[in-house]
Amino acid sequence: MLGFVVVALIGVALYMLIKSMNKQMSKIQVPHERDVDDKKAE
Repeated sequence: MLGFVVVALIGVALYMLIKSMNKQMSKIQVPHERDVDDKKAE
């Protein structure tokens, strides 16, 4: 019984971490390749 509770808690923690990570990843602004090429040309 204790093993099941520990695994369930780890699963819930993992779910919450992945959810938080997806939120943070969506905030990141990734430049497009053409924008990077334009800056190199200058």
